[in-house]
Amino acid sequence: QVQLVESGGGLVQPGDSLRLSCAVSGLSFSDHRMGWFRQAPGKEREFVATISRGATSWYYADSVKGRFTISRDNAKNTLSLQVHSLKLEDAAIYYCAATSQYGHKTSPTDYEYWGQGTRVTFSP
Repeated sequence: QVQLVESGGGLVQPGDSLRLSCAVSGLSFSDHRMGWFRQAPGKEREFVATISRGATSWYYADSVKGRFTISRDNAKNTLSLQVHSLKLEDAAIYYCAATSQYGHKTSPTDYEYWGQGTRVTFSP
């Protein structure tokens, strides 16, 4: 059974940093490209970042470029997203996803496996 389990979300303030993690089991992690997506209330799920199988290439949405860093540890079957300088518009549920396809995949429909998400919320 394939499982992707995100963690690390929480209550934040503008300018904060956060590290999101995704533990993957039930599939050959190093044989899958991985990605992060997010979905804010009332909006469609949007691409955040993707990383190749060997962590030799990555691609970011323009809205997060320079603030977010995607990484993976194939020995530990984990995917991470380091987030700096959080903005109000970053509030969303963050999902990790896996695909067996090649190339920079940025559409949710390109990904076959999904986690349940971890929520990032700004404190009032």
